[in-house]
Amino acid sequence: MITSETIQSIAGIVGPDNVLSDPYDLDRYSADALNPFRAFGAEEALDKLADLVVRPACTQEVVDLVTLAAKYGIPVIPYGGGTGVMGGTIPVRGGIILDLNRMNRILSINPTDLTAQVEPAVVLQDLVDALAEHGLMSGHDPYSVPIATVGGTISTNGVGYRAAAFGPMGNQVVAIEAVLPDGRVISTPPVPKYSSGPNLNQLFIGSEGVFGVIVKATIQVFRMPEERAFDAVAFDDFDRGFSGAAELLALGIRPTLLDLSEEDDGIRLHLLFEGFKEGVAAQHQRSIQVLMDMGGRPMGPEPTKAYWRVRHDSGHNYKRTSLGKSRKDRWQRRAGRNFDYLHMALPISQVLEYRQRCQKIMEGTGVKVAEYAIWSRPELFSMLLAPADGVREDFRENLAMVVEKVLILSQDMGGTMEYCHGVGVKLNHLLVREMGAGHQVIQSIKQALDPANIMNPGKLGL
Repeated sequence: MITSETIQSIAGIVGPDNVLSDPYDLDRYSADALNPFRAFGAEEALDKLADLVVRPACTQEVVDLVTLAAKYGIPVIPYGGGTGVMGGTIPVRGGIILDLNRMNRILSINPTDLTAQVEPAVVLQDLVDALAEHGLMSGHDPYSVPIATVGGTISTNGVGYRAAAFGPMGNQVVAIEAVLPDGRVISTPPVPKYSSGPNLNQLFIGSEGVFGVIVKATIQVFRMPEERAFDAVAFDDFDRGFSGAAELLALGIRPTLLDLSEEDDGIRLHLLFEGFKEGVAAQHQRSIQVLMDMGGRPMGPEPTKAYWRVRHDSGHNYKRTSLGKSRKDRWQRRAGRNFDYLHMALPISQVLEYRQRCQKIMEGTGVKVAEYAIWSRPELFSMLLAPADGVREDFRENLAMVVEKVLILSQDMGGTMEYCHGVGVKLNHLLVREMGAGHQVIQSIKQALDPANIMNPGKLGL
């Protein structure tokens, strides 16, 4: 419980209008896009509420707030867009939701260095629009562009539609400024490579805020392409499409978009090539030839153009229907949507066997795969799970069992249980199993930086 005296001290830092304690505000901030149906063993965490929502406007206010929280052992949960799907911002021990949305400035865009320095709550779409004025673009292009923030995507090391060429968000981080759990501020140099010690950017990429609060980030950006070429290729079976995608990357071909999916309407590989004119033409031509040799049938550009046009629709829809709404409103909107989606990463050599073994796990459970997919790289394997024969009474129980088994299987086959959305509370219980002794290293770092465990406790197995 936070005392009235402490609340007064907090108000003295950010101003009374930026300290929220109304029950409705606490409710809407104390959740993200994870709903009870998909939470499985983490449902209890979804009932937790923050004690306060606090909205700092600058780095010094974050420093003062974190220092105060450390003094009294108050949990601090950094909050950006609130669009995560794993419960990464749920206040499992109460405390302060640190709403960073007043820290939303694009501080600089440097067309020579090809960098942009931003505050953590810059929405990806706002960055895209600002870059376009300079003839530049972002390499990070997830479905959540209309709603997600730069800080949040760094904290989960998100993957977007351009990841085949540019990698996940973490690959595009040049420098970070962050407030540590004791109030100290650290900054990394804004250069792409150095060997004067470890790169401390990695301490914050994918760490879900457990080691500190990102207050600035320098992001690599890219020139708008001279040329763009879309194409789609159909396959008769998933294995051939997968082998074709793997062969492209083995040859050094790097499309901007590479998305292989198996749905009810067939198996399709979506491709987009961007860059200078001659390079686009050469990669496009060679790719189609390779894929035809693998049994692929070119479909022309229109299917992928259509796919590209709607890639952000779910983000726009979430913004329109759910962003800022109460937990009850968000959860009711998802009532009756009986599915789950999983994103595992495995060695290329293991993916097809993994797919077969997952099918065996689901036999007789009433759970089926509505979609198999490879997103950006053949190692990144996704599944959409749905009812096999209508919704059975035991579907959710069976779905939870299937999810647990296929995630553990990915670990046992040399992979990881999630490549896209982070761990949050949903997968928290499996992280120690996945990391083994590596998790002890994480614990040691946490103990050194945050002995009272105030920074987003209950995440990353901490």
